[in-house]
Amino acid sequence: MVNMVKQPTVVAALLIAMLAAGCQPANKPAENTPAKDAPAATRAGATAPGSAQTPAANTQTGTAAANRYGALQFVPCTLSSGSAAGNIEAQCASLRVPENPAAPTGRRIDLKIAWLESDAGAGNKPDPVFFIAGGPGQSATEAAAIAAAALREVRKNRDIFLVDQRGTGGSHPMRCETADGKPLQAGMASSPEELKAYAQQCAEGLQRHTDPRYYTTAEAIGDLDAVRAALGAPRIDLIGVSYGTRVAQHYAKRYPAQTRAIVLDGVAPSDLVISGEFARTFEDALILQSEQCRAIAACRARFPTDVRTQLRTVMDRLKTESPEVEYRDLRTNAIKRDRVTADAVIGLAFTFSYAPQSAALLPLVLDEAAAGRYAPLMALSHMDMQINQPMQWSVVCAEDADRYRPAPAHQALLLGEDVPRSVFAACPVWPSGKRAADFTAPLRSQVPALLLSGQLDPVTPPRYADTVLKGLPNGRHLVAPGQGHSVMALGCIPKLMAQFIETTNAGALDTRCVADLNNVPAFTSFNGWEP
Repeated sequence: MVNMVKQPTVVAALLIAMLAAGCQPANKPAENTPAKDAPAATRAGATAPGSAQTPAANTQTGTAAANRYGALQFVPCTLSSGSAAGNIEAQCASLRVPENPAAPTGRRIDLKIAWLESDAGAGNKPDPVFFIAGGPGQSATEAAAIAAAALREVRKNRDIFLVDQRGTGGSHPMRCETADGKPLQAGMASSPEELKAYAQQCAEGLQRHTDPRYYTTAEAIGDLDAVRAALGAPRIDLIGVSYGTRVAQHYAKRYPAQTRAIVLDGVAPSDLVISGEFARTFEDALILQSEQCRAIAACRARFPTDVRTQLRTVMDRLKTESPEVEYRDLRTNAIKRDRVTADAVIGLAFTFSYAPQSAALLPLVLDEAAAGRYAPLMALSHMDMQINQPMQWSVVCAEDADRYRPAPAHQALLLGEDVPRSVFAACPVWPSGKRAADFTAPLRSQVPALLLSGQLDPVTPPRYADTVLKGLPNGRHLVAPGQGHSVMALGCIPKLMAQFIETTNAGALDTRCVADLNNVPAFTSFNGWEP
């Protein structure tokens, strides 16, 4: 949550950086062969049941036909992301909604909607699936490659819709610009004071065309229901990831009759303050990862120093010295020089911990850093996680900032209170919306629910899902052993999600296959790990 890491992207980037820094001359660019993803099938001329009141219309656009689903006209589109491997062929449409729901005649904004048609044909089932991305601030359509892979089994029988949350992707994205329309630049390691000043400038630039007060979870769930109605779908199934689980729970609370089933992956309770417990949850994940290393003889021998101790040692050294490091910028492949800082190291360690594949590299990378070799750390510390920062501020400043209370016990932990201080730095100057009085009330519902957690999740640990499950008598919680943040694409979980969406009976699922998921052993060298 806050930066929902795209696991395949991060792991690929980690490996590229490690190979570039450890196995190639610094003056030779690393070869970069992008992974290819099989295009999703798009069927021209298909008509959804929801369009009974509006006959199917096939209008030619180039060589591909456009389709109507309910009241929406879709045209072929390619969904891509600068950070995700591969493109996805889909159908795209837009829906115009009021920026301020209480002022329907005021400014209107367009929502971007992408349709991944069911393998069984458009509208094979009357209840499509809506995928809700994380962040807050992530675009659902820019996460299409990941969503399509995770929902491949669900898609066999159901249409999948990706709706960019307002303020992200193609839904009236919020951009920080100067008065003359030029992008504002913020430093990678901005202090809270610098972030506050940057946010002030951003808010002033936005006011010409955007009111940040209306880009919160409340407006987002209203948008989802407007899309549902436009599609002509009586009910929908919701699959939310990380912050998307907050959105899904609030939708189910406000629109119970329109919610058929929910899947929550990386669950955030309604009363959770985004980033408020990161210091504790990250430390707990590191402890579990260290215990796994201690249980493997080769790992224990290769890394006699506990990963938490090693991380603190590196950070303490960098608080007194900041060496200049030559590294490869993964965004441009250019060779750069910059100073490595303690903030960069702890930030990257936090990012590493999201996925077991990258967490497995952490002991080795820290060992490199302890020996003065910082290039892999610096290369990865500048990765773009594709989070819309101003939209994130609109959410957290309205929904979380005033509920945040610093915990004295966190000061002694590796992350301390630095993350929430940065997350909420903009809030004193950011135009904030209003939060409903019952915003933090837990979801109590009969809705069928499948909750998913990774055992080693550093931001939404399994205990969060256990809390949410108490209000869902028709729910079930699955914990993926050895896994991190967001597990819906792993092992047999895609099939279990599809079975659940078909039957809405989480209790009847045969989940024994989840135990087959294993932790990834720590890399003991650049060549991998030793058994």
